[in-house]
Amino acid sequence: MKARLWRALRWLGIALSALLLALFAFHVAVGRAARLTPPHLELPTFRASLEGSGVRRFGPAYARNVGSILQVGLSGTPEVIGYSHARLLYPEMVENEGILLHRFEDQVPLAAARSLLLDLAQLRYKSVDQQMAPERLREIAAGARGFQPDPYAALFPTFQRFVYLNALYDISLSFEGSPLIGCTTFTFDGAATADGSGLLARAFDFEVDEIFDRRKAVFLVRETGKIPFASVAWPGLVGVVSGMNQEGVAVVVHGGRAREPRAAGEPVVHALRRVLSEAHDTEEAARLLTQRAPMVSHIVIVTDARGHSAVIERAPGAADTVRALPARAATTNHFESALKDDPKNQRVRTSTSTLPRRARGDRLLAELPQAPVTPLAAAQLLRDRAAPDGSALPLGDRRAINALIATHGVIMETGPRVLWVSESPHLLGQFRAFDLRRLLADDYDPATD
Repeated sequence: MKARLWRALRWLGIALSALLLALFAFHVAVGRAARLTPPHLELPTFRASLEGSGVRRFGPAYARNVGSILQVGLSGTPEVIGYSHARLLYPEMVENEGILLHRFEDQVPLAAARSLLLDLAQLRYKSVDQQMAPERLREIAAGARGFQPDPYAALFPTFQRFVYLNALYDISLSFEGSPLIGCTTFTFDGAATADGSGLLARAFDFEVDEIFDRRKAVFLVRETGKIPFASVAWPGLVGVVSGMNQEGVAVVVHGGRAREPRAAGEPVVHALRRVLSEAHDTEEAARLLTQRAPMVSHIVIVTDARGHSAVIERAPGAADTVRALPARAATTNHFESALKDDPKNQRVRTSTSTLPRRARGDRLLAELPQAPVTPLAAAQLLRDRAAPDGSALPLGDRRAINALIATHGVIMETGPRVLWVSESPHLLGQFRAFDLRRLLADDYDPATD
């Protein structure tokens, strides 16, 4: 009996050793096969400085606090923008990425399981960089070079990890139960505003650590040869989820679900940045989006300085659908055009809060006075916490427009080019005004504010 037990344990040990060896070999093979190679580039030579006015500088880049919001100016070539961004905001980027990694560790406590999941993700996204624009890859590569020392280098090489982070919105949306299916946007066209231009107000719901709400950033980007723009995000991301350019084009993205996600394509945050860097109106924004295929389905809302608003519904393998919006409109997270009957969209309608929020938004708009809408009125819409019929909901109820999960709220006046950004917590703090005509001007100096 003892001899048989010993032989069984011996064979079990051999089998486990073989399994561990196979997993190790798989890990090594994946690491080699999925390695992303950064482009060659020349880095700028700048020095960091801190002025008495509280302005941090690194070459042409700067950072200063406006209340609890970080105002960041970036300008130059993609290489200069990427490198300056990482050097200037290195502490904040280390903190943000650490929070994301700790959340992953909490969700997957076993190190071996995390390693296997990351290996499988590497295999799936081994070509994720192939449809990214060359200038964005140069910017990411320069940022990776500036993010040194890299405390997370053992996980993935810096450039490769930064590429994944730029596609994180798309990767997150590809999973059922994505934390991005919760945004609400209100648009007002020329007939509803005092100056005949447009106004867009949105709540960006993203259920991650509260630091992304408490320490949000407004990026003011002046890339060489492009239209200057502002983007509301967080340190480490110069892509766009909410933003407006110098021409008065305002754009935001909502999560949606239809068709099958793809492992390669243009990341959403790059697509919206390209729109703000090149578009002069809503029609041009829609045309620019059609030029590159998306990785995942999503909904883009655009308003321009002439007061023209539209929803662009996008999904892999499907033509973009552009739907003009009325003078006052609410948009949530379900498709309403060609993709409305997609089974995944139907699940979003039945299993998420998109319909109650849309119904509440429509009712609020119907009850608004016919007088021109103001930023204050738009802020009140974003802060609404009632059910569609006006009855009270518990705090944090996902059916509310303000479910107390928003990472940021923005109100964009496209005529005067004023961007209003919410301070924490979750749309309840005051909205700070950023005058883009002044802040994006060639001669703006943050030390004078």
